[in-house]
Amino acid sequence: MVPRRFSSAFRMNFDLFFQYLVAGITYGSIYAIVAIGFNIIYNATGIINFAQGEFVMLGGMIAISLLEHLPLGYAIAAAVLVTMGIGAVIEILFIRWLKSPSVLQMIIITIGISILLRESALHIWGESIRSLPYFYGNEITTFTLGSVHVSPQVVWVIAACTVMMGGLSAFFKSMPIGREMRACAANRTAASLCGINIRNMVTLSFMLSAGIGALAGCVMSPMTYTQYDSGTSLAIKGFTVAILGGLGNSLAAVAAGILLGIVEAFSVSLVPLAFQDAIAIAILLLILFVRPHGIFGSSEMAHLQDF
Repeated sequence: MVPRRFSSAFRMNFDLFFQYLVAGITYGSIYAIVAIGFNIIYNATGIINFAQGEFVMLGGMIAISLLEHLPLGYAIAAAVLVTMGIGAVIEILFIRWLKSPSVLQMIIITIGISILLRESALHIWGESIRSLPYFYGNEITTFTLGSVHVSPQVVWVIAACTVMMGGLSAFFKSMPIGREMRACAANRTAASLCGINIRNMVTLSFMLSAGIGALAGCVMSPMTYTQYDSGTSLAIKGFTVAILGGLGNSLAAVAAGILLGIVEAFSVSLVPLAFQDAIAIAILLLILFVRPHGIFGSSEMAHLQDF
């Protein structure tokens, strides 16, 4: 017979395990969405856009501002569209005119864009921390999943990641413009010879990436809050997940994002919360040293054909 005290302690540990697991999947889904934004631009252009985290921040901030004049759903939709427009403007102003830029040039340019967007957000919204309201209920509203208490916003986050993956898969495989973007990813020269407008495809990739980031920023805002500099940490996590999954492989990015989220969630019991960013950076450095093409990637990057 199991002693009552041992049984109670085991049940508490078991409940805590699943609470951490749900938290890890939730935050991992957010990281995966950011990583998918990295992958879309990388596949179409070969560029690693270090301003991707700022798209997430802008989506949340713009939606919060528009919420004063529009219902929540319309504010989010408008924020996504505005952020997509910002992504298009960034590509046209800073990327399109470059002729065969080096990797170092693109890193410097996208980091510069990130700083520009962050400082612009600071000027417009200040340093205050803001958030969208919960899509359903409030911060104390939960439903029970077994022995785990889950916020309804968690369901929105996971659902958003699932819908994005399904939508992007259908877009790239079924729609003509999606297939044109895949052709650019596979061979830009051949795609150009077939009459595909490469410049427009690159602009579209920035718009898609910005829109995905903005939607992520809106969905996560009620739980994590939004500030002018909140995109920096997400960019680090998203880039780590993109590398972990293999650059260009969006499906693997979901698995890698959930893996990183779970590692972070369980690390809370071992290290202070302030060290979570350090964990992501440590994992990134380890992957770059041991397996640069990612855990799920191949050295030949054959997955580019699958987007």
